[in-house]
Amino acid sequence: MLRTILTYGVIAGLIVSANFFVALGIVSLQHHNNLLYGYLVMLVALSFVFVAIKRYRDRSLGGVIRFLPALGVGLGVSAVAGVIYTLGWEISLAATHYEFADSYGAAMIAAARAHGASPARLAQVADQMQAFKVQYANPLYRLPMTFVEIFPVGVVISLISAALLRNSRFLPARG
Repeated sequence: MLRTILTYGVIAGLIVSANFFVALGIVSLQHHNNLLYGYLVMLVALSFVFVAIKRYRDRSLGGVIRFLPALGVGLGVSAVAGVIYTLGWEISLAATHYEFADSYGAAMIAAARAHGASPARLAQVADQMQAFKVQYANPLYRLPMTFVEIFPVGVVISLISAALLRNSRFLPARG
């Protein structure tokens, strides 16, 4: 089981982390498009949770798995993928000289200005972004925050996959 978790977790983590390095050259995308694109890549990468559970069920358990062991495999793959995602984000942050917080803050202020925020509201947003920059500079804040971006998606996919694959008639093992 551990080999399956590590193999598919690393594959999922590398897929979603590769997105960071591809995205380094893409600056013209708007933030909401980046968010949608980022979660789409997460869904594609975390589809390996389903593959890992099915492979473990079919190859190691003879085509039958209960819900909790299936969920355990899914959560394990999600955790490994989350750790690799977090490490990939840290590498891309270092490659960009930790400019994310500054550009994110500037984008949030520009968005508030574009929505016609009052000067008092703009000052409030600027203060919030300054506080965010200070917090984000702390790895004890940044690392868990990054991990939590992907892991809940993995939990949902693990729950769905475990519920589907516990039924041995759903995509049965081939002889």
